[in-house]
Amino acid sequence: MKSDIEIARSIALKNIQEIAESINLPSDPLIPYGKHIAKVPLDQQLKEQIEKSNLILVTSITPTKAGIGKTTVSIGLALGLNKIGKKAVVALREPSLGPCFGMKGGAAGGGYAQVLPMENINLHFTGDFHAITSAHNTISALLDNYIYRTSGSENALKEVLWKRVLDVNDRSLRYIVTGLHGSANGIPQESGFDITPASEIMAILCLSENMDDLRRRIEKILLGYKKDGSLFTVKDLGVAGAITVLLKDALQPNLVQTTENTAAFIHGGPFANIAHGCNSVIATKMAMSYGDYVITEAGFGADLGAEKFFDIKCRKAGLNPKLTIIVATAQGLKMHGGVPVEDIKKENAEGIVKGLENLQKHIQNLRSFGQNIVIAFNRYSSDTDLEMTLIEKFCKDENIDFAINNAFSEGGEGAVELANLVVNSIEQNPSKKLELVYENEDAIDTKIEKVARKIYGANSVIFGNSALKKLKQIEKNAEMSQFPVCIAKTQYSFSADATAYGVAQNFDIHINDLVINNGAEFIVAIAGDIMRMPGLPKVPQANHIDLVNGFVEGLS
Repeated sequence: MKSDIEIARSIALKNIQEIAESINLPSDPLIPYGKHIAKVPLDQQLKEQIEKSNLILVTSITPTKAGIGKTTVSIGLALGLNKIGKKAVVALREPSLGPCFGMKGGAAGGGYAQVLPMENINLHFTGDFHAITSAHNTISALLDNYIYRTSGSENALKEVLWKRVLDVNDRSLRYIVTGLHGSANGIPQESGFDITPASEIMAILCLSENMDDLRRRIEKILLGYKKDGSLFTVKDLGVAGAITVLLKDALQPNLVQTTENTAAFIHGGPFANIAHGCNSVIATKMAMSYGDYVITEAGFGADLGAEKFFDIKCRKAGLNPKLTIIVATAQGLKMHGGVPVEDIKKENAEGIVKGLENLQKHIQNLRSFGQNIVIAFNRYSSDTDLEMTLIEKFCKDENIDFAINNAFSEGGEGAVELANLVVNSIEQNPSKKLELVYENEDAIDTKIEKVARKIYGANSVIFGNSALKKLKQIEKNAEMSQFPVCIAKTQYSFSADATAYGVAQNFDIHINDLVINNGAEFIVAIAGDIMRMPGLPKVPQANHIDLVNGFVEGLS
C-alpha cells in the first residue's frame, strides 16, 4: 500500500469553492488561502440548522504507543456516511508542529481517510498557531514592560503567573530566567515556556462563540496579583484590543477537503492531556450548520478527551452529541492486556481478553454521561479473525453495536458498515440529555475529586501545597468557583502513572498545582509529573522530514 503522503498526492483536489458549494455553503464570502484552503467568515453560521444536525463524538480506549487512529476513523466515518447518501461533514483539530517534528510526523488522518492538502495542514496551514503564539507572547512582552516600568512603585505586582509559549517540543525551555545582564534588560525573574496547544489563548479561541466573546475572554486573562492581592488582568494592562486584532483572522474556521472531496473544518488544536482537547466551538457549529451528520473527535482516550468534551465544551456551548464512538485496536488492547510492544502484532487471545477490561471501563464511563455508544474496531493488516471475533463477542455481551472500520485501506467504502450502524443507532435510540460529572456549584476540589473517582477510578485526590494555595484564592472568587476543571495528566493510563496500562487499581491522584485560566473560564489541575512543554524522543521525526525534488517527505 502507498504511504500516506503518496496517497495524498494521488488525489485530484477540487477547488475549495466547489467543496463549499457541495454542502450549500456560499462560496463568495470565503477567504481563499490558495486553491484548496479557505477561511469561513463567522456570519456564515446558521443557528436554525445547528439544532437539526446530528453531532457524533469519536473517542477511544486509552492510547498506547502503537496508536489508535481516531482521526482516521473520524474522517473515514464522514466518507462512509457520504457513501450511503448522507450529508456528512467532519470537524477536527489542527495538528501541532511540535509532535509533527517530534513523535507523530503528522495528524491529518491516514491512508485513504485523510484531510487534504495534508502537507499544509500539518505545517503552517493558515497561520492560526502562529497567531496564537504571537498573541500570547505579545502579552508576555507587554507584561514584562509593565513590570519594568512599575518596579519599586505602588503599582508593582506581587506575583506574576503568565509564561510564554512556542509550538515546539523543547524541554530546555520549561524553566528559564529572564531579564539577565543588567537593569537595561528588564527585571530578573523565573519564567518558562509551555507548548502553544497549552496556551490559554488557544483555549479561549476554541471556546469563543464570536468576536465579542473572544474580546471579553482576553480581557479576563489573569496575569498575576497586585500588592493588595487583587487580580491583575489583560484588561488592567490595557491591551485586549491589540491582542484581539492579532487573532481576528485566526478565529475564523478553516475549510478543506477529504481524500474523497468531502468538506472538512479544521480549527484550533489544544492537547487533551494538558488542555481540553477539542476543536473550536465555532468550527463545530459551522459544520453543524451545513452537515446533517457532523463527526468530531476529542484527543487521547475517553477519560481525557471525551470527559473534557462533555464537561467543558458541551457544558459551555450547549452541545449534546447524539452518539459517541469508541475506537479500539487489537494492538492497543493487547498492550493493555500486558503483551510486550514487540509482540503486539502476533495473535494473542489472552492479551485481547485481558485488554478488554480497559474498553469496558471506558464504556462504563460513557454510559454514565448518558451516551449511546458504538465500538469502531480500527483494523490493521496483522489482526486475526480470532481476535476480531473475541472483541465482537465482548461487544455483543455488553449490548453495544460493533463495526469493523477499513477506511484506512478502502476509504469511504471501508466505513459503510460503520456508517449504517451509526445512522441506525441514532434513528432507533433517541439521545438522552447529557449527564455531566459535576455541577457548576460544586467546589473546585470536589469537581476534581468527582472526575478522579468516577472517571479514573482513583481512591482519593491529594492536593500539594501550591494547589491548596490556589484553591484558597479561587474560593474567594465567586465566578472562578463556578468554572469547570481540566485535569492535565498522562494520556497512557487512567492513573497519573504512564506505565499503569489496562485499568489502574488502588491509586491516588496527586494534584501538584492549579492554573487559573480565567479567560478560558476553567481551572487546570496539574496531576503527577505531566509537563505542559513536551520533550523530543531519542530519534525525532524531524530526522526523517525533508524536501526532495520539491516534495515534502517524512510526514505521515
